[in-house]
Amino acid sequence: MLQAIRERAQGWIAWVIVILISIPFALWGIQSYLGVGGEPVIAKVNGIEISERDLDRRVQEARIELRERLGAAYDPAAFDEGRLRSEVLNDMIRRTLLLEASNRIGMRVSDEEIRIQILSEPAFQRDGRFDREAYERLLQIQGLSPAQFEGRLRQELVGQQLLRAVVGSELVTRKELDDYQRLIGQRRELVYARVQAADYLSDAPVEEEEIEAYYAANTARFQNPEMVKLDYLVLDVAELAKGVEISEEEVRRTYEADQTRFGQPERRNVRHLLLSVPQDADEAAADSVLTRVQTIRDRIIAGEQFADVAERESQDPSSASQGGSLGTIEKGMMDPEFDRVAFGLSVGEVSEPVRTRFGYHLIEVTEIVPGQTKPFDEVKAELRAELSRQRAESLYYDLGERLANLAYESPDSLEPAADALGLRIQHSDWVGRDGGEGILGTPRVIGAAFSEDVLVGRANSDLIEPEPEVLRAIVLRVADHRVAATKPLNEVRDEIVAELRLERARQATLEAAETAAEQLRQGVPWSEAVPDEAVEAPGFVGRDLPSVPAPVRDLAFRLPPPEAGVPSVGTAMLDNGDVAVVQITGVEDGEVSQADADGSSPGAEVLAQLLGRQAYEAMLGDIERRAKVERRPVKSGPDL
Repeated sequence: MLQAIRERAQGWIAWVIVILISIPFALWGIQSYLGVGGEPVIAKVNGIEISERDLDRRVQEARIELRERLGAAYDPAAFDEGRLRSEVLNDMIRRTLLLEASNRIGMRVSDEEIRIQILSEPAFQRDGRFDREAYERLLQIQGLSPAQFEGRLRQELVGQQLLRAVVGSELVTRKELDDYQRLIGQRRELVYARVQAADYLSDAPVEEEEIEAYYAANTARFQNPEMVKLDYLVLDVAELAKGVEISEEEVRRTYEADQTRFGQPERRNVRHLLLSVPQDADEAAADSVLTRVQTIRDRIIAGEQFADVAERESQDPSSASQGGSLGTIEKGMMDPEFDRVAFGLSVGEVSEPVRTRFGYHLIEVTEIVPGQTKPFDEVKAELRAELSRQRAESLYYDLGERLANLAYESPDSLEPAADALGLRIQHSDWVGRDGGEGILGTPRVIGAAFSEDVLVGRANSDLIEPEPEVLRAIVLRVADHRVAATKPLNEVRDEIVAELRLERARQATLEAAETAAEQLRQGVPWSEAVPDEAVEAPGFVGRDLPSVPAPVRDLAFRLPPPEAGVPSVGTAMLDNGDVAVVQITGVEDGEVSQADADGSSPGAEVLAQLLGRQAYEAMLGDIERRAKVERRPVKSGPDL
């Protein structure tokens, strides 16, 4: 049968079949070159495409960064999805323009700079040294290859070059510095009073139409958040270590094989006397110093105390005042030749002159502390825990690789992996985008749970290590999903009524404060303008006085200076809904220091940085205005 097929495959029929098959493949290939049916493009920047997939990934990274930065204060509901995606896209467009501009003017980052950045990144280090395994594992968790990561790092460094170039080129004139010093050190004399919002709260009924209108306009505030229930497997080196058994014999073998680790080496208390020899000294000069050292040694041998002579003659200022004492030393702490001689002396013996790169020394040992080894019983618990940890780590990496493979090979279930590795499938309660308890509260786990493949495709996640410094990994899948939904009006009616009443109170408070401010402008005294409120008069204040509320300080330095005895008055909304009525009665400019005339002062540097930042932002704005940017409307996110 196979022979017949082979023979027929060599005739004209075979050629017809090959041609018919080739046509769709050729068309498919052309289609891929033309971009038809390719990845959706969300924006084009001077012809450079930004894909929707890239935007989705950056939005997810932004969520993780926000959660890590805000911690317990992170509330996903506070960040509108559409607005977040739009801001991330704007940032991607600016980065693309920045990179294009940097490349156009010839800015480059060498491979060596990339290497230095990676080697010095603490996240890629273990015990203070770069660890390639940690590096590759972290990139894998982020879904990046080393080439992708290094490309992104190169882009960031090129952008930083342009920023430094623009900011560093800014010059500060004498007049700009004087004006800056006058403004930054300025103080203003203020008086203020709080108009209390609580005084205007009312239990007056709220019309149903108002409630419904507020509900319709603020549905985003009344959302039951999107949530998932998760099934997951956890691989934890600490748990693995508990199941590792280490025999007494194995612990003892380890102890005996590494005695030096548990021993305290011999130590010696040492004095020295140093006469320096310059690095460029010739032989005659060195011999002259040697002769002086030998003479001093003869005096000590004849009966003078080493400490007294060292205090008078030694040229080592750090030890001479201590009679030449260097304290307790161990082998390897000093110059090799110094070490060799010091650890060959008896107590009280004075060495012959010893030459090191510092000059000639005389050395005296005043005490020898013999080395000793900790007994086995004292260290066996520590050794057992260490061996358990080592074996558990080896087991962790082996099981981790197998877990990742099994979860990938059976993407619709965790049971095959659990059965093969002896792990227990755990089940979560409802978890939102703000995270759950323990390992389910880490940003990488939440990011994976709400990723497209896991949430929409219902596939197992990749192996995730949530905390790089902890050997603990998780594979999860979504067991149930509850989409975000608006709470019914009846459920939030009381909340809306309270908010509407609070808004009325705020508005009434603001109106009362504005009325009081107008009266003050017309010369009405405080006692009549705000008869029921306490007036505070802190006097002249700076820009950062913590005892004055920040909105009051901000307004005080935005109001115009008072003129011809007419006070400058305004109102400021405080965080709790109260409104402050603020009056400025005097202004004192900051002192101008002539010592800063060379422009090298901290004030000049700060001002140069501020002006440089303004120039940089203006440059970016100009680049954006000149660029050809095409963008599709940003949706709330991937359809779920």
